[in-house]
Amino acid sequence: MAEGKDNGQGRFVSAQAVAERAGVSRSAVSRAFTPGASIAPGTLARVHEAATALGYQVNDLARGLLANRSRLIGLVTSDADSPFRAQMIAALSQALIERSNVPAIINIGTTAEDIANASQQLLRYRAEATVFLSGSPPESLVEITRRNGQPLILINRAETGLDSVHCDDRDGAQQAFEALSLTGASRFAVINKEDPSPSLAAREQAFAGFAVASGFKPSIVRAGHSDYDGGQEAARRLLASGPAPDALFCVNDLMAFGALDHLRQAGLRVPDDVSVIGFDDVPIAAWTSYRLTTLRQDPHRIAKEVVSILDRRIADPDSPPVSVYFPVELVVRETVKVRHQRSTGEIGIQVDGL
Repeated sequence: MAEGKDNGQGRFVSAQAVAERAGVSRSAVSRAFTPGASIAPGTLARVHEAATALGYQVNDLARGLLANRSRLIGLVTSDADSPFRAQMIAALSQALIERSNVPAIINIGTTAEDIANASQQLLRYRAEATVFLSGSPPESLVEITRRNGQPLILINRAETGLDSVHCDDRDGAQQAFEALSLTGASRFAVINKEDPSPSLAAREQAFAGFAVASGFKPSIVRAGHSDYDGGQEAARRLLASGPAPDALFCVNDLMAFGALDHLRQAGLRVPDDVSVIGFDDVPIAAWTSYRLTTLRQDPHRIAKEVVSILDRRIADPDSPPVSVYFPVELVVRETVKVRHQRSTGEIGIQVDGL
């Protein structure tokens, strides 16, 4: 089987070509690129010198097929072009490549045909493991993958009996409520999407619970989507339903951006009339046009946890499933009116740029 690096003439340099140039056997070339294999130092040096001269690289796909281990890791997601999802995919891809894996990104749609195609891709290539990102990949797709024996890791979602990594949505909601409380607000509101993911639902429920426990009755408004347009739609419904809130918690940054623009278009001043907090801390949150106060999830920390769980699961397939929770950090910018500057340190916030 031909393998290695394309020599510029439409063909890949083969291990046999390396063997002939080095004056060794084909099996010696294989041993030279197999960690821990027995090979004389002189032979190893000749093989590596020949490989460098020819531009040879090991064909990991062919080697994986022979070993019944593809090195592929499936990353299953929806809305892969949304800012936080894109950050998460980039961080996971980097961490997996450093682990010598090949990330295979499967961005599924919403139809039954989309889901069936995603299932076929996952199983056809015998991925070493599959990571399901938060969002809408359905539980049925998770179950199909589980039944075929693949290790599964879930991010910000929790199906029973599977490894998972979560941000602490409840703690994030508490930080948001406490920061908004410091403004002296009395009319709290939350915007979310209809039929939210478990993570978005947890943020809404926790924030509303803290508000009720403090004697407030928060308004909860939902829109069709958890994106910029959904944020505008939810803010429009919120303003039409009664007095404008003076404190608004958005379950993600995209909805916060849409809400901010609509509030400003309606003549409200942010943060003088209404303070706004988002969730995720995507790069746009720091842009001058938004300067959004938000809760930061660290994609690289999540990716590190995923790789750690993957290593443990492959080493011990029968070990009990683990759920890892990591903290989020409130980053204060310019959409929250801070009336008690000295109190900010008490709730662990970070002021962006300081």
